[in-house]
Amino acid sequence: MNDVSRWSCAKAPDLDTFRDIAHAAFDALPQEFRVQCDGIVIAIDDFPSDAMLESVGARDAFDLLGLFEGVGLAQTGGGSFTGQHPNRIWLFRRPILDYWAGYEESLGAIVTHVLIHEIGHHFGLSDEDMEAIEAGA
Repeated sequence: MNDVSRWSCAKAPDLDTFRDIAHAAFDALPQEFRVQCDGIVIAIDDFPSDAMLESVGARDAFDLLGLFEGVGLAQTGGGSFTGQHPNRIWLFRRPILDYWAGYEESLGAIVTHVLIHEIGHHFGLSDEDMEAIEAGA
């Protein structure tokens, strides 16, 4: 029998808790993967900005779960340039929570998936590249 009472006080994680979930997901990735992400900032916000939505051609804030901003390894060869902002991976709490409510996956698994997807962009992979990799896995 399920313990329904534990859900009566449950709340969606706030931004700080969501940040902790994201950092725990990153820390759980293999070391050889994380080392290639040196200097990436993981940022959390409730929703993407209008400019972020426009940059990827999204119309609705709930359509964008994460976003990579920066110059990926494929473009820099792993080096950095003077005046370059750090690469940033954005995770958007409200769209991710909305997605979570509609599927059977755990919140941690979804955050990890979005994080890995955005790291894929850091590695220079397109959405199509990642879809092909996931389909073959």
